[in-house]
Amino acid sequence: MAAGAVVVDIRPVDQRMRDGSLPGAVVVDRNVLEWRLDPTCPHRLPLATGADVRYVLVCNEGYGSSLAAATLRELGLRRATDLVGGYQAWLALAAGTRPGAAQVRI
Repeated sequence: MAAGAVVVDIRPVDQRMRDGSLPGAVVVDRNVLEWRLDPTCPHRLPLATGADVRYVLVCNEGYGSSLAAATLRELGLRRATDLVGGYQAWLALAAGTRPGAAQVRI
């Protein structure tokens, strides 16, 4: 994962319960993502300190996280990106079944 990045797991609770957690990730439900990461929002997380935070969003297969990262960039969080292939690609990489499967989108 990108050095110094904040990994944000946006998968629904049922997927996290079924497939497992992503070590070191901050869990933020997709439906409140913008509120929690926007540094100007009164409901932000303490880690949402400014526009320069590097967020790497992770969903199940990489589709929802791509859209969510684009939304965060529209809010001014220009370093927001996602994990290509999502949690499933990370699992495959960790298991050694698909070397290089999970990549952070630049």
